[in-house]
Amino acid sequence: MALFDRCIFDDNLGLNVNEVFLNGEFISADKAKVSVFDRGFLFGDGVYEIIPVYSGHCFRLDGHLKRLQHSLNAVRMSSPLSNLQWINIIEQLVKRNGEGDQSVYLQVTRGVASRDHIFPEGVAPTTFAMSSDLQVVPQNYKSKGISAITLPDIRWQNCHVKAITLLSNILLKQWAQDFGAQEALLLRNGYLTEGSTSNAYAVMDGEIYTAPKDERVLAGITRDLILELAIYANIAIFEQAVSEKQLREADEIWVSSSTKGILPITTLDGVAVNSGKIGAVWIEINMLYQRYKRDVNLW
Repeated sequence: MALFDRCIFDDNLGLNVNEVFLNGEFISADKAKVSVFDRGFLFGDGVYEIIPVYSGHCFRLDGHLKRLQHSLNAVRMSSPLSNLQWINIIEQLVKRNGEGDQSVYLQVTRGVASRDHIFPEGVAPTTFAMSSDLQVVPQNYKSKGISAITLPDIRWQNCHVKAITLLSNILLKQWAQDFGAQEALLLRNGYLTEGSTSNAYAVMDGEIYTAPKDERVLAGITRDLILELAIYANIAIFEQAVSEKQLREADEIWVSSSTKGILPITTLDGVAVNSGKIGAVWIEINMLYQRYKRDVNLW
C-alpha cells in the first residue's frame, strides 16, 4: 500500500474516509492519486480550508468559503468551483462518509506542470476534498485547561493566507509536543500573534484581547464568532496585540480553532496562568459558543 493510502486508511489515525472528491469526480479514497508533478507536491503551491461538521451540518460554512476565496485571491489563483458547487460537493461528501460529526478538508493547488517557479499557463488546478471523523477534544482540556509554551514566530509574512506550506507550523507544534505542551503561542517583535494552529486571546481585567486581522494572523472563523459572542454578552473585546509582558500577567489565556473550539490555557512555559484554574470569562464565552453550536441553523 502506498504511503498516501496509508495516511488515509491507517486505523491508528482514527480516520474514516470512504470516498473523496478529486478533479471533478467522487472516487473511492484508496483509488485517489495525485501526480508527483503537481505543484502542491513540488512547491506547496496551493491553499486549503477545514470546515467542522456537527450532526451532518457545516459550521459557519459561508465564512469558510469566503476565506478560501481570500486565500485563492492572495496567491493569484482562480477558484475552480462556485460556492454552490463547493456546497454540493461538501454535502455529498458528508453523506458518503457517514454524516455525524466530521471535518471537511478542501484543497486547491495550481496543478500539474513542469517544475518552474514561474506560474504555468493553461494548467488546470488540482481540486481535492475529503471528509473524515472529527477528532474529539479530550474532556480534561476543557475542565482543567491545556498547557502552552511561547516560541518565536518563525512563519512567513503572509499568515492571513491559508496555504498548504505548513512546515514552520509543524515545527512549532512539534516543539510544543516535545516540551509536553498542547500548543505554542507565537511571539513576533515582542507581541503575541497567535498559536501554531490556533488564534490566541488574553483576558485582562475582564476584557478580551486578540491580535488584529492582518498579514501576521489568520482570520479565524471561530475568532469572528468569539467577537460576536463577546459583544452579545457585553464583554469588552479589543482587536489589539498584547505584549509578552501582558501575556505573562494575563488573568486568562485561550486559543481557538474551527475543529477544537475554544480551549483555556492554564499553564504557560511551566508557570500557572493566574490561579492555574479556568477563568470566568472563558466559562461564559464557551457556554455561549456551545449554545450557538446547538441552537443556530448551522448552514
